[in-house]
Amino acid sequence: MKRILIVFLLNPILLRAQEVKNIGQLFDSLKSQPISIQDELRVQQALTGKQLAYSKLYPKVDLFGRYDHTSKAAAMLPLPLNDLFAYKADETRAQPFSENIFRIGTSISMPVLVASIFPMAAKAKKLVQSAEDQKHINLLKNEAVIVGANANLTYLQALNNALEKKKSSLSKTLEFIQIKVNNGRAPESSLLKINDGIHQIDILKNELAIQKEGVISIIKSLTGISLEESVDMKQIGTYQAGVIKSLDPLRKKVEANKLNYRAEKEKLLPSLMLQANYTNSFAKSYNNNQNINKNYTTAGLVLKVPLFAKDQYANIKRSKLDFKSSQNDLQKMSIELEAQAEELQKSLLLIESSIQLYKQSVEDKGQLLAIAKVSYKTDEISMEDYLKYEDDLILEKSKLFKAKAQKWQTLMKLSVIYGNNIEEVVK
Repeated sequence: MKRILIVFLLNPILLRAQEVKNIGQLFDSLKSQPISIQDELRVQQALTGKQLAYSKLYPKVDLFGRYDHTSKAAAMLPLPLNDLFAYKADETRAQPFSENIFRIGTSISMPVLVASIFPMAAKAKKLVQSAEDQKHINLLKNEAVIVGANANLTYLQALNNALEKKKSSLSKTLEFIQIKVNNGRAPESSLLKINDGIHQIDILKNELAIQKEGVISIIKSLTGISLEESVDMKQIGTYQAGVIKSLDPLRKKVEANKLNYRAEKEKLLPSLMLQANYTNSFAKSYNNNQNINKNYTTAGLVLKVPLFAKDQYANIKRSKLDFKSSQNDLQKMSIELEAQAEELQKSLLLIESSIQLYKQSVEDKGQLLAIAKVSYKTDEISMEDYLKYEDDLILEKSKLFKAKAQKWQTLMKLSVIYGNNIEEVVK
């Protein structure tokens, strides 16, 4: 057991020391992090609340000890008149009266008919279900954040590589221009323009590096793993539209609040309780100072009928408002998520179409840049025109990489809304 515990505690450290090769390893690490453990603790808290609610249905047994001192001799137990007459007739008998009485015993109480217990128990059960649903949805949300962050990381890396290619292209052009300047065929200002273009690339790469660190920080905060590069991930499925399952925790909470409202109202109904006591009393009799020991048992039903309970009326009103408020929250969230899902579904189709268009555009602009390079070398176009082709290509690549990241993020948002298993969508 000790070895298993050590492996469990060291697992995130070992994983960080290894090379993370796919998104699944990040998902696995997420499940052992405090952010996921906290959701499990909330489920356990809800289960404890359920146990407390159901415990009201069981008998309550207490042991007690008691010492009574009275200014006058008191009865150790109730005595019928005939027994009293018998004690009076024989004054040598130790009479069960004393000024100092010791008592030990046990008491039992249990509900026979308490209407509010059952809806309270049902409420606790709904809260457990709500906590379990929330745990599942939170896991999906965090997995979606990891996928989206990894997609952003891929986008930043791809853009950085594209900028590096542009820098390489400009560096080669710089060598060509240097020769032209040396031969007097081009002004020195041409060198300044190219150098400025390379300098701007370095500035952009530095900005991308800053953004990359921010994305890496997001992934580390969820998984405990600090990536250097994005990990491989592949789409193996898509979202499944249907019931908005991300609202399940709130739905269960509304049901729980409704049951709580019912329970508070039913607390005004009569309740029937069974109560029983066993008492063993011992003392020295007041008449001859002899030791005496007596047992006494009672059992009965107690009917309690609330006649006036001002605080309970306030509790009923508060529970009703809680129910109505959560019901309104559910309706509000349902409208918002339905609208968001509809927007995301349309956006996903447009993004997929844009990706295909950007791919073709990148290919076209790459060919145009190749032509522009030749045209510039033969003095058919100016440097400004040539640099514009360089900028157009990198801009179009940026749009393509960004669209791919947006596709992942949109797909993840839809998966969370519909409560789909993200590990069945991406691996």
